[in-house]
Amino acid sequence: MDSSPNDLEGEPSSGDDSQPIIPPDETERTGVETGARAVTSRPMPAIESQNPRLLSSLYSFLVIVSFFLVGFAAFRNTLTWHLQRFWGASGDFWQSQWDRFIDFTGEDPARLWVLSTTIFTMAVYWMFGGIYTLFDVTCRPAIIRRYKMQPGTNEPVDRRRLAKVIATVLMNQTVVGIPMAYCMYQAMRFRGLNDLRELPTFHWVLAELSFCIFIEEIGFYYAHRLLHSRRIYRYIHKQHHEWTAPIAITAIYCHPVEHVFSNLVPPFLGIFMLGSHVAVAWLWFTLVILSTLNAHSGYHLPFFPSPEAHDFHHLKFNQCFGVLGVLDRLHGTDALFRTTKAYARHIMMLSFIPAREAFPEPAKKAF
Repeated sequence: MDSSPNDLEGEPSSGDDSQPIIPPDETERTGVETGARAVTSRPMPAIESQNPRLLSSLYSFLVIVSFFLVGFAAFRNTLTWHLQRFWGASGDFWQSQWDRFIDFTGEDPARLWVLSTTIFTMAVYWMFGGIYTLFDVTCRPAIIRRYKMQPGTNEPVDRRRLAKVIATVLMNQTVVGIPMAYCMYQAMRFRGLNDLRELPTFHWVLAELSFCIFIEEIGFYYAHRLLHSRRIYRYIHKQHHEWTAPIAITAIYCHPVEHVFSNLVPPFLGIFMLGSHVAVAWLWFTLVILSTLNAHSGYHLPFFPSPEAHDFHHLKFNQCFGVLGVLDRLHGTDALFRTTKAYARHIMMLSFIPAREAFPEPAKKAF
């Protein structure tokens, strides 16, 4: 059974035998203050050392973005051409299916943005989250246990804790989620609604999804860091961190305030800013749900995006706050993570060899 974290940000749980972790910002500030009081001959390097790391982070970020842009430019004529062919060839099919759906539901935008969005997102969450939960409850198939990031945890999951998670998640999805869906619909009305009948083009959908990914990274990172502040953590975010080894459906096991400002608002910001079609919103919400289920699943499955960073966040509490890791690199909030084997495993595994076997932990020295 997992132990609960302490009240203060960055303190490991009672079951963690590692030393307390001081956030990078705190370490630097403490070093500067100590140097000033001691009037040593080296007070400046503690300050100046921030600049090289920041410049290094900016350089790495620019390199990543540059390679992405160059790669996209190189492959867009082939990749997007093939995807456009698929989209174009099947465009009439998708449009006709959408027309049939609208004929069935009616063209009431409130019904689509509030009721249909709630039903759709809940169905996606429990359909895929339910598969992970079956793994955790039954420990079957046995081979799935080889892909555990924290072996020995939730094997099987405690059913009382699981029942509490299910009840909390359902409350967040209904009592909190439905009123928020209505507020989001009103925001979209204020922004200006699209023609419900006409689906957007492939290139526009691709552009909107890219923008939403960028905006969510910013919104979630800073909202998440705020929830870890010492004045807030105990009252709001501590509930989510009861699970130091999370399971998939704990993704939105949290305080209602956290659910609003960390789980719902950041993914919605991009949709609102672009005035997206409701179908694009559903596609984006699906990607967000699948991503967070995977991040909390406890399994590093082959051919899936790596969940190592967020699993490490639940283990250590003050590392890896973001989704993509870009802002963590920029702010240095992945410094400890990058010194561990978990960071070496933080890749998409393109074979069936478990990540912990491909990148094993160093053997402990015998005394």
